[in-house]
Amino acid sequence: MKSFSIKILFVTAILFASFKVFSQTSKIWKVDNVHSAVKFSVTHLVISEVDGSFKVYNGSIVNTKDDFSDAAIEFSIDVNSINTDNAMRDGHLKGDDFFNAATYPTMTFKSTSFKKKEGNNYELAGNMTIRNITKKIVFDVKFGGIGKDAYGNTKAGFKVIGSINRFDYGLKWNALTEAGGATVGAEVSLNANLEFALSK
Repeated sequence: MKSFSIKILFVTAILFASFKVFSQTSKIWKVDNVHSAVKFSVTHLVISEVDGSFKVYNGSIVNTKDDFSDAAIEFSIDVNSINTDNAMRDGHLKGDDFFNAATYPTMTFKSTSFKKKEGNNYELAGNMTIRNITKKIVFDVKFGGIGKDAYGNTKAGFKVIGSINRFDYGLKWNALTEAGGATVGAEVSLNANLEFALSK
């Protein structure tokens, strides 16, 4: 019994020490929605583009290296917050022809790597889930740097650019024009300007 108690104390001490080291070396950042934007664009009638954005989202970064090269990144978007400045179009996008927001209200991203390429340019790879369909995706990211705001909060800025094929995720609506082209393009460009605040 005494030996068992000693083992329990030993394991507890190791776990506590590990947690202490983690808490001392890891930095946790939370997205600052007030100073961020998540946007997208898609071609319409092959001749122009329609822009939109998502107004509600959450994101976090956990890193130990100052250059963020070991960063673990997670992001989620409330599909019902989609906004293209047209209520009828937004309702269509929320429906089953596209996102089916009633059944799948959240789209998510979880990183698998964040590699520094050159200077402040990075490659962000991970898994994106839309309509319960998960696909690998790669983004180009530019790290803007770190600074403090007027209230003493430490901030980090990133510009994220990428694209997806909407059909890969079941966003299936595909009406054709008279010329035979798609009313809405297959490729959706993604563009996010993100500012993260260091958690205290």
